Amino acid sequence: MPAMTDESAETTAEVTAVDKVDDVTAETVEAAGAEELTSSAGEETSELAGVDESPVITTAKPGRRWVPVAVAAAFAVLLAGVGALGWQVWQQHQLKQASLEAQRAAVSYAQVLTSIDSNKVDENFKDVLDGATGEFKDMYSQSSVELRQLLIENKATAHGVVVDSAVQEASKNKAVVLLFVDQSVTNTKLPDPRIDRSRMKMTLEKVDGRWRASKVELP
Repeated sequence: MPAMTDESAETTAEVTAVDKVDDVTAETVEAAGAEELTSSAGEETSELAGVDESPVITTAKPGRRWVPVAVAAAFAVLLAGVGALGWQVWQQHQLKQASLEAQRAAVSYAQVLTSIDSNKVDENFKDVLDGATGEFKDMYSQSSVELRQLLIENKATAHGVVVDSAVQEASKNKAVVLLFVDQSVTNTKLPDPRIDRSRMKMTLEKVDGRWRASKVELP
């Protein structure tokens, strides 16, 4: 076996060291390649699976804010419905009240109109004109002079009583009332009372807060 010189030993040591370095470098490269391959494989797998690995941004949903909004809307609709119903009820009440007032006024005025005393003609006429308006008031005023003289000459008296009445139509300021009147009449030719039964159709209008007759018909 030949003897190893110092120079040969150094050369051998250097070669061995280089081999070791090469081995380490190879192992490192292989490890890096394996890691890169694994990463690439993972990315390819994710892409194939359709998985998006990007960060997911979530936003906090507000609470059920639509609930109070819906409740408020329903409440508003309810209030509107109640308001409309209340208005209709009030309108009906007003109409009913006007109808009753007009009917009472018609009954009272019909009895004034069909009652007369020749000894109190001027007072009777004043009461009749006080409860009249429009067309009927004008007509009665024009005929009062002639009628007054006729009543006095015949010593006429009359007393009217409304036996029944009904409202044919009515609004807040106008009404038509039908009346059945019994009138007891006496004069110089009829000393004994005679009962005249008649129907009367009276149109009334509300003037200055009072119901007054604007038209009287004897159908």
